[in-house]
Amino acid sequence: MSTLALVSLIITAAALFGWLSVRVLRLPITIGTMILTVLASIVLLIVSLRDPGLHLWAVGLVGRIRFEDLILHGMLGLLLFAGAFLLDLHYLAKEKLAVGLLSVFGTLFTTAGISTALFYALPLVGLHATWIECLFFGTLISPTDPIAVLEMLHRVGVPKNIQAQLAGESLFNDGVGAVLFLAVLSASRGATPHAGHIAWLLLVQSGGGLLLGTALAWCTSELMRRVDAYQIEIMLTLALALAGYSLAETLHLSAPLEAVAAGIALRRFNLNHLHADISHEALDRFWRVVDEIQNGILFVLLGLEVLVIAFNRTTFASGALAIVIVTVTRTAVVAVVLSGVRLIQRGHKTSILTLSWGGLRGGLSIALALSIPEAMGRTWILATTYLVVVFSIVVQGGTMDLFLKRFGVCEES
Repeated sequence: MSTLALVSLIITAAALFGWLSVRVLRLPITIGTMILTVLASIVLLIVSLRDPGLHLWAVGLVGRIRFEDLILHGMLGLLLFAGAFLLDLHYLAKEKLAVGLLSVFGTLFTTAGISTALFYALPLVGLHATWIECLFFGTLISPTDPIAVLEMLHRVGVPKNIQAQLAGESLFNDGVGAVLFLAVLSASRGATPHAGHIAWLLLVQSGGGLLLGTALAWCTSELMRRVDAYQIEIMLTLALALAGYSLAETLHLSAPLEAVAAGIALRRFNLNHLHADISHEALDRFWRVVDEIQNGILFVLLGLEVLVIAFNRTTFASGALAIVIVTVTRTAVVAVVLSGVRLIQRGHKTSILTLSWGGLRGGLSIALALSIPEAMGRTWILATTYLVVVFSIVVQGGTMDLFLKRFGVCEES
């Protein structure tokens, strides 16, 4: 199958499953799309029991996609830029303390809690994983996924301040998560990363990514000021999103944080000097369309991954165990961090339960799991990660409306 045919097949599946989600299932598009793709993949697996050639064809087809490269070095930059560019900067500024503490300390504490709990709990289901393997899982599952979180916030009526907390955390904690993941990767290869090295890596990669994104956004903004054509302005923002992310990767800086900084900074620089309202409207509409189309494609790809992941009784048990551990740890860490925020900012309004349940995991975690060396437990980590992601997107994301109605968003915990 040609590349064009493969792309056409994925986009057609995303469009048809999206239509069925809205018209038949009455589900949010991304959730319905993922459920339908998973079901279609399972049906294909069952049918292929009679025709092994069909299974080999399907696995080969999915293998050609190279999910981790497509996400980490392709779609992620556009999705992060779009999410950051469309943020409400007023509320993000008000919630900067909560966002900062959740992004840094929340990610660190969650990684430690999940890794430790999993290391001692996995033998209960017959899986004896090493400490490094559990650390791998902890680092890739701890950061909340910006793609999944932002998609949920677009369709759920969450108050603006909590939207800013959830969205801001999910956009900024990737830098911390990436540094932790690289540190564990170094440890798995025999190196012994110390705290000073990790802190320096975090400072250089994260700080460098933020500075690069801000500088490129300023340059782009100056170019946009000198042209009165929204088509050119859209092309300039697209160039910023793609070229900036690629440049950050080339310079070994945090490309995700570069994309986030570029989106936020460009929004800030352009608040007062876009030539007309049509420029604001055209840019917002363009990036919302880019965001929605990529989300549809991403969730089709997530569903197709069922075909290449090795599931068995043990991995289903480890997945169920991990779901409980991740959910409990997330809730405990959010409660501790936000209690600290309330001590510093008296009267700070938030919702511990909403932030805990709304911290979704998504395709980024699976992409990181696929990049783990085979000898480091990739088989069980990938299967377990996939089950946590499916639970997060379908159950947590799908019940967020009901959750808000049941518990409200102003509870004090």
